[in-house]
Formats: sequence, structure tokens, C-alpha cells
Amino acid sequence: MFSPQFGTSRAFLVVHRSFDPRQIAVIQLRSRHISMNESFEGRFSQIQVVWGNIVARPLRSSLSVIAIAIQVILVLMIAGLTTGVISEWGKRVEGVGADLLVQPPNSSIFFAFSGAVMQESLGGQIEALPGVDEVSPTLILVDQKNFIVVYGIDYKHFNALSRGFLYRAGRPFETADEALADDIVAQTRHLQVGDHVSLVSHSFTISGIVAHGKGARFFIPLKTAQDIAGVEKRVSMFYVRSKGDTETARKEILQLAPEDRVRSMSEYMSLMNSSNLPELKPFIRTMLGIGIVISFLVVLLNMHTMVLERTREIGILKALGCSRLEIAEMLLGETLVLTLFGSAAGILLTFLTQAVLKETNPALTILISSRWVLQAVALAFVGAAAGAIYPTLRASGYDPVVALAYE
Repeated sequence: MFSPQFGTSRAFLVVHRSFDPRQIAVIQLRSRHISMNESFEGRFSQIQVVWGNIVARPLRSSLSVIAIAIQVILVLMIAGLTTGVISEWGKRVEGVGADLLVQPPNSSIFFAFSGAVMQESLGGQIEALPGVDEVSPTLILVDQKNFIVVYGIDYKHFNALSRGFLYRAGRPFETADEALADDIVAQTRHLQVGDHVSLVSHSFTISGIVAHGKGARFFIPLKTAQDIAGVEKRVSMFYVRSKGDTETARKEILQLAPEDRVRSMSEYMSLMNSSNLPELKPFIRTMLGIGIVISFLVVLLNMHTMVLERTREIGILKALGCSRLEIAEMLLGETLVLTLFGSAAGILLTFLTQAVLKETNPALTILISSRWVLQAVALAFVGAAAGAIYPTLRASGYDPVVALAYE
């Protein structure tokens, strides 16, 4: 039916199966002295075999690439959002102008999770300390509907911490139902002076728009925030500015309130810039675990289906001399190529999404570092390799006789 003649180099042979003329198997044969009527001289390329198997099943290959891309996007977006929010939040806290932060014991470094448990009167005692220049009691509220942090502040003290608010438009709030908005959230939500906005289920009138970088996106009177939270004369924390010697002021505050947590701004910023925040470790581990599971299941299902579809083909390959290692190399090569395409697509779509979100929502910060890109790709390969192991071992261990009899 066919007769190639082989020299001492490798060649490939296209075998038309008499039992199924629609299927074609690409066979790698080592140097053998075989005498047949027809011949084809050529150099065997395993890359061509792998690529041919991928393009022969475009739908399944495309679905595999998409699934791996989704896994990469998931890891990068979660990491980018987490890193971006932390970095941007740290810069806004630093911009308030304080040297020290006084919080209740065991409080979170993320102020949004801090309760209003500190007596407002403690602020006056801290301000009376020799090394302290200014103190601003602050009540932190979170608008659950929009997930925006709102500061309840004593305007005089908060404004005195630094050079004060820089107004883009309007004036300070004067009544209980007025609020200040920073310029980024005003741009995002198309707010102007005099507009009404709903914050923590209450209606406020925007009295002024200020430059961003002062902690929160919205600012309301402290008494109003206390009434909304139902906490009379209590605050979440104190911003403190020293008279120049931060460490001396810190020691004085600790002597006054030894149970409270007093952090310098430099200490707080070092925590916010850390990649190993204790409060984020479980969350990051969970996201990475989800990414590995996704790629593992996708590749496992893909490879298992592929092996079933090509059982008889693999049987022919083994009957004609292909070793278990050669079968495994072919199948793992397909997994490698699909993972490469999926990772590249995921990275590209992630940066495209980042650019779109930056234009549509300037308040949302996404930072994607090269370290996270490498980790996301590594996770994709780990998950893909884990998913390909069982189907590959199963395929390479097929008995040729059993495989050829498979229907």
C-alpha cells in the first residue's frame, strides 16, 4: 500500500488507516532498514506534529487557551487590585500630614476595618502633651453600596495637620448635611458643587471639591458621622502631628494610653509597602490556589479527552516503534504550547483591562508588577503540568493491541 525507504536519518511517515480513512497519524520512526515500493525523504519535526495536533482540533484548543488565559487574568487582576488599593491608600494616609497614628489595640492597618471605640476626649489629652503640636480625631465610615471610605472630621483640626485642603471649587462644609469630595471621585461620578450625593444611606450636598490625597474620598462633619454610626463622643483613630521629634511624641502618647497602638507614619508606610501583609496572606493564598485549580482541571479535562479521541492513533504509534517517552513528549508538548498561548493572551487582556478601567474609573488603582506576571505564568504552567500528568502516563502506557482494538 505504501513503501518509504529510510536512510540513517530520521523521517516521518503519513499512514492512511485502512480501517478509518478519515484519520491520519503522524508517526516518528527511527532508522530502520525497511524495503517498500514508495519512499518519502524528510526530516522529522516534533514541533510540526504538536502544532498539527493542535490545529486539527481548533475548538478544543481555543477553549483550553481561553481557560488558561482566564486563570492568568484572575491572578493578575486580584494581585493588581490588591497592590494598587494598598499603595494608593498608603499615599492618601501619608498626605494627611500627620506624623503619628493612634488606634485602638489590635486594630487593622486598613482603617476601613477599624471600629469607633476610642473616646473623643482622649484627643484633648494627647494635644496637651509637650511633644504634640496638633491632633485630629477621625471617625471612619464605609459606604457599603459604593465601597468608598468617608471621614468624619473636625474640620479645624484636620485642616491644620498639613497645609490644609486645596480647593478646586466651593468652600468648607458649614452644616450637618454638607460634604467635601476629592477631585478624583468628583470626576468619576461627575459631581459639582451643589450636587446631592448619597453617602452611608444619607443625603449630602457637596459644598466643596478638594485635591485628592487627604485620606478619604469624602469628608463630612464629625458630629454627623457619629450620629450616623450611633456612637456618641467616639472616634476610630487620631491623626497626630508632633513638634518635630516624632519618637518623643510617640513615647509620651504610649505613657498616656499604654494599651493603644501608636505607629509612626514611616512605620505605617513600610507596612503598606510590604508584599507580605499578614492580613492579606490568606486572601492571596486563596486566589493563587483558585488559579492552580482552574488550570489543573482545564488541562486535565482537555488532555483526558484528547487521549480518548486518539487511543487508536497512539496504538499505531506504539505498534510502529514509538517509545513511551516519545508519546509523552508529544502530549506534553501540546500542553506547553497551549499554556504559552493562554498565558500570553491572559497577560495581554489584563493590561488591556487595566487601561480601560483607568480611563473609565480613575479612582480604581491597579498595579501589575513584573513579579506578579512571572508568578501568574508560573502558576499556569504548574497547574497545566499537574493536569497533564495522569492522561500522559495513561496514554504512554497503552498496550498497542488494546489501543488498536479501541472503538
